[in-house]
Formats: sequence, structure tokens, C-alpha cells
Amino acid sequence: MNRLVEFINDKWNLSPDTQGKIFATLIIIVALWLIRLIILKVVWYQTNDVKKRYAWKTSISYILPFIGVFFVVAVWFEVFREMGAFLGLLSAGIAIALKDPLTNIAGWLFIIIRKPFLAGDRIQIGGQAGDVIDIRLFQFTLLEIGNWVDADQSTGRIIHVPNGKVFLEPQANYSTGFRFIWHEIPVLITFESNWEKTKQILLEIVNNETILFSEEAEKEIKEASKKYLIFFNYLTPTVYTTVKDSGILLTLRFVCIPRERRGKEQILWESILKEFAKHPDIDLAYPTQRFYTLGEGQMRGTKKV
Repeated sequence: MNRLVEFINDKWNLSPDTQGKIFATLIIIVALWLIRLIILKVVWYQTNDVKKRYAWKTSISYILPFIGVFFVVAVWFEVFREMGAFLGLLSAGIAIALKDPLTNIAGWLFIIIRKPFLAGDRIQIGGQAGDVIDIRLFQFTLLEIGNWVDADQSTGRIIHVPNGKVFLEPQANYSTGFRFIWHEIPVLITFESNWEKTKQILLEIVNNETILFSEEAEKEIKEASKKYLIFFNYLTPTVYTTVKDSGILLTLRFVCIPRERRGKEQILWESILKEFAKHPDIDLAYPTQRFYTLGEGQMRGTKKV
């Protein structure tokens, strides 16, 4: 380290005061690098949780540089004070020219401090939805869901979203606060079907398959209500009855975990189809055409149902 300072002094003929500041700056850089290395080694030794390791690594990568800048500025304060007017004009020009990057940095600070979402959360921001897989100084990254794929399944695409979007777009978090979402499955049966028996069958199926989710949701909603104004009168599964043009619509409503929505829907539909096959007085409704044959001299027509 001393040799490096001597080389710089011989090359540029610096004053002893400047030499001391350069030496102090180098010490700060080396010390922070060692601190980062030690912290990461301790974290890697203490846990095998990938999310915790990622969180520590990301936090240190952001916090230590800011600490380093603070101490370096403190060392060189007198130099900066002499250049105050120049730096004031320079900073104003930079703020105008770098409006978007600065907005993204402000967005990053908002994400880190307020925590509207964390790495691993499933969110929707504006028209984009996905799982948060990375949060950086200027942008955060989503593993996209939905779009051309049904039931919130992953598309495999990675979307980079500027951090400044958190100030411009509404955000929906599927994971933080209340871990469950409501989901509905519409089942349309013909008018000729025994709808009361069908409704009872659907209630038994949805209760058997989702009642555990309801019990877990009741526990979680009590915890979530401590932080948010969240409350539901009932979290038990239910079936609603509606009349449509082509039949009687029975809608199953239940709570589920977002990432398990498609799998749970498949289990319910398979149970429904197997049970309906046992009952000849229950038929699923679908678009049909009825043909009417009228008397002699009268027109024949069709009616779409």
C-alpha cells in the first residue's frame, strides 16, 4: 500500500495531505471489501437457504458502496467544499440529464424500505405479472406468468421492469399480506338436470378438496389483519346458483394458493366429471341447435341454444 502511495507521489508530486487522503481512501475500500467477504462467508456457513443467501448478497452489494462513498466524501470533504459551486451546477445538470435513472434509484429505495414486494413474491404491476426473481438498483426482474398461457402458469420469459414504475403503476401482490386468493369454477348444466342434487354434489367435492386451504386461510387472515384492513365474513367453500340462457350455472368459489390454482382446478374438474357420470339426471350444458319440422306449407327453421 505504501509503495503504491509513493509511486503516485513520485508520478504526480502530491502534497502530504493529499497523500494521506489517498491512503485513507484505499484503506476504506480494502476494509469494506474484507467486511463483505467475511459477512458472505458467515452467511454461507450458517444457512443453505438460497433466498436468504441472495437477500444478504444483494443487501451487502447495495449498502457497503453507500457506506464507502460516505466515508470517502468525509475524507475529501475539504476538497469538495472548495469546489462547492462547481459541484452544485454539475449536480443540477446531472439531475436533469439523468432523470429516469435517478427515478429508478428512488424506486429502488422505495422497494427496499417500504417492501411492496420481495424477491420470490408473485406480483402484477401494470399489465405485467410474474414472480420477482431479482431486484437491482435500476430495475427488478419478473419471471412472466399468464399472457398466452392459462391459469397463471409461467411462460418462461424474463421481463425487466424499471424501478420507477412503482411510482406510476398500481401493484398487486399475490404473496405478501394474505397468501391465498379466491378462485371460481363455473359449471353449466342443462335446465332438465336435477340442479339441487348437482349443487349438493359440487358442495361435497369442493369441501373435500379445499377445506384445508380454508382453515389455513383463517389463521393467516388474523395475522394479516394486524397490518392491513383485511377481513372476510366466510372463508369456507361455497356454490352459487345463477340462470343463464343455455342452462343453470353453478359456480364453485374457494380459496387457494396462487401457484396451485391450475392444479387444484384440474383435481376438482376430474372429480366433478367422474361424479356426474354416475347420475343420468345430470348433464353439462353446451351450445346446440334444435330443428323444428312444421306442418305442410309452413317453413322449416332452426333455433340456436
